[in-house]
Amino acid sequence: MQTNNNLVKEKFNGLDHLRALAIILVFFFHYPNPTSENFPEWLLNLKDIGWIGVDLFFVLSGFLIAKQLFEEIISKEKIDLKFFYIKRFFRIIPAYLVVVAVYFLVPIFREKEALPPLCKFLTFTQNIGLNPSTNGTFSHAWSLCVEEQFYLVFPLILMFLIFTKLIIKGFYIFIAIVAIALLLRYFIWVDNMPQLINADDGYSNFWVTWIYYPTYTRLDGLLTGIGIAALTTFYPNISKKILKKGNLLFALSCLLLVACYFICQIRWSFNANVFGFTLVSIAFGLMVLSAISPTSFLYKVKSKITTSIAILSYSIYLTHKGFRHLCHQNFSKLGIDEEGGLMLLITIICCLLAALVLRYTIEKPFLKIRNRIIFRLK
Repeated sequence: MQTNNNLVKEKFNGLDHLRALAIILVFFFHYPNPTSENFPEWLLNLKDIGWIGVDLFFVLSGFLIAKQLFEEIISKEKIDLKFFYIKRFFRIIPAYLVVVAVYFLVPIFREKEALPPLCKFLTFTQNIGLNPSTNGTFSHAWSLCVEEQFYLVFPLILMFLIFTKLIIKGFYIFIAIVAIALLLRYFIWVDNMPQLINADDGYSNFWVTWIYYPTYTRLDGLLTGIGIAALTTFYPNISKKILKKGNLLFALSCLLLVACYFICQIRWSFNANVFGFTLVSIAFGLMVLSAISPTSFLYKVKSKITTSIAILSYSIYLTHKGFRHLCHQNFSKLGIDEEGGLMLLITIICCLLAALVLRYTIEKPFLKIRNRIIFRLK
């Protein structure tokens, strides 16, 4: 097998476009549901599909992290866990802990009435058994929990495969895990959802708690990203042929997303849960392949706007619900309609400013500390 080790660095612009798209989808999905006709119609349509933004984040994370680890295996035949965990710690933890502290110490920041226990946030297990009706504040951190669990476990799995010389069998393990996640969703849905839906008895809460939030049922996106990383690292001759069709890959991605729109119109339906999540991940996998293809417009087009949004995406993700809540609570007292376009504009501006503050007071300084630590350890 040959390798192609500089792919991620070369295709960074295209991935920035997708990261910006992902956070925009997540932001609008979490915008409050309308209760009047003043709510912008275009925003209502965007809210309907915004939930897929987190799946795009999963595919991107799976690809970028797996690519980094696969290239290390190729060059060193091992994984340096110390460096990997140091990098992830300083990238994720400082900003996250600041926001967690704000949620617990500043009650007016909370968008809902109740927080899960602090230990759930500190151990990144908040997504396990999370009921948004009783512990809905900062509930969107469930997806960060999924990613952190992935960052913790995936390198260890790779080390085990290297030690046992089963790394060549990784493809079959990959397919098996996808199948297990799909089957788990199938059995959980079939055993519980029909009677809950028919009885109209908390089916939505059950669905998010036991199917939508748990890591073991939401591995499709991460595994799709891992598959793309394996393809572009270990099979460059095959991937080069595929990447020559960058715009076609994007078109196929869009067509599959259109199909997913109809399959997943009701997110807690049988088809959405058994097939839809997997198909959405595959669609975004095709889009990632398009973004790293030199022939694709995603790769060729440079945009300071999407690059800036991509840089701020993590800070926006952490803070957007809290600052949206503060905007609506305070600016509505000035007579501004909570569901009007002006409130939306004010909310966007405030959320971007908050993300900038978090980025340059916490994220960036700790990244500099990380770089100094890594330099000294080398």
